[in-house]
Amino acid sequence: MVAPVITIDGPSGSGKGTLCQLLAAELNWHLLDSGALYRIVGLAAERKGIDFDDGSALAELAVSLEVEFNPSVSGEPSAVILNGEDVSAAVRAETTGALASKVAVHDPVRQALKELQRSFLTAPGLVADGRDMGTVIFPAAPLKIYLTASVKERAERRFKQLKNKGESVNLAALLEDIQLRDERDMNRAVAPLKPAADAIVIDSTATAVEEVFVKVLERVKAVYKI
Repeated sequence: MVAPVITIDGPSGSGKGTLCQLLAAELNWHLLDSGALYRIVGLAAERKGIDFDDGSALAELAVSLEVEFNPSVSGEPSAVILNGEDVSAAVRAETTGALASKVAVHDPVRQALKELQRSFLTAPGLVADGRDMGTVIFPAAPLKIYLTASVKERAERRFKQLKNKGESVNLAALLEDIQLRDERDMNRAVAPLKPAADAIVIDSTATAVEEVFVKVLERVKAVYKI
């Protein structure tokens, strides 16, 4: 029997990362942070000086990386280990998020990472967080969620997160960056960001992620008879 899977896609700042963490913890299922994989490739490419227009070189790099996700017992995001080094902070930096979008436009890179992502689907189940989990990686998933929010709301959320970390940030610059990233992700030729045809679309602009979690968990229990 194939292990159950929930796909949760959506743009940056929509709350899908937090939602996935809550669901995985509640269900005791595995968690796939697919966006982190692209961030890892972007970070590694920058460190090695690889041209972001060279899809073949980026794909070759992607298959050579040794990546681990070590969950934190404190409830913090999982530690990201790249070739034996903890790169969690660098991977989650705002600048690395922009690199991820540049990497993701290349089909050879996506193909290199596709099977790796699918290998996360093991018992007792998987919560898959990304931008094409429901459309490309797990198209047969019985439950697909597309979580979104207004650009303004997403920029303000990110602004608060970074300020709380003590980082110097500019709201207008964040807003522009998110708009550019949305445009790039939604209009790329390969696996553009969009809801799967059978996805449940949830707008979290005026809804706390905890409320979204309750609604989605109810849906999970109904679909998988938990």
